Amino acid sequence: MRWIMATIIDAPRSMHDPAHPGEILRELYLAPLGIAITEAAEALGVTRKHLSSVVNGRAPVSPEMAVRLALAFSTEPDIWLNLQAQHDLWRVRENPDRPRVRRLVKKAA
Repeated sequence: MRWIMATIIDAPRSMHDPAHPGEILRELYLAPLGIAITEAAEALGVTRKHLSSVVNGRAPVSPEMAVRLALAFSTEPDIWLNLQAQHDLWRVRENPDRPRVRRLVKKAA
């Protein structure tokens, strides 16, 4: 088996300022169901402080939290992780202090 890595250079950018997954959790799951953070934290098996940090965008959705959310709301963990990745990537791309790196290319033979 042979592995090939491809790079797409002209890919369209992701959405503008994607929401933190905590905002999605609050607005599309907790609020419509009338579930308080304390109740949700108990159901998820996490502290109220931790869930509050996620919901308020101060803490990321970890893989473990993604699994907990998926089990509690009948979703897939990938959804929560993808939301977090999109949010994080947008923040890094928009940060004027983002890392400066040198492009690596194949050297001439």
